[in-house]
Amino acid sequence: MTETFTTGATFTRTDAEYITSKVAADLLGMRAYYGQPSEPKILDYYVELAALLFGDWVESVEYGFKQNDQRVLSLHYKVRTGGLQADGRSGGVYARADISGAAWFSFLIYSDRWGQLSDNERRQVEELLPVKRTYGEAPRDGKGCWVTDRGYSSQGGGTQRRSFLPE
Repeated sequence: MTETFTTGATFTRTDAEYITSKVAADLLGMRAYYGQPSEPKILDYYVELAALLFGDWVESVEYGFKQNDQRVLSLHYKVRTGGLQADGRSGGVYARADISGAAWFSFLIYSDRWGQLSDNERRQVEELLPVKRTYGEAPRDGKGCWVTDRGYSSQGGGTQRRSFLPE
């Protein structure tokens, strides 16, 4: 006799917070090595990303340092949904970048699903978020390279982290 069964994974607010906690841990590593972002700012980024992940409203988010509109050091998180994904440990933030003269930045790209919300719905969500974003462009790559180095996931949703590392 053969038995078959189907399991379904539901991505919950708890799953979004689990993934976001790993991103926040990475940001704490940035703070430990480079003094930025501040702890209150890390909490703001946590609240923002958890809400946007849960709503499926974010495509990617990046945090890092730039100088002359070029990346010096950066952590970029691409959102992945559906299917099996690796869930790794947070950390592994590059600790030897020269950020003298560089400024902290964060850049977020909303998902297609965000664009499907009405203007009023988007406004309501934005009012609840602690990070007030404006439209702009991400910095260009400086002298360095991208390395895909971590993945965080829960219940079929997650992020793939790439780090821009200086030469």
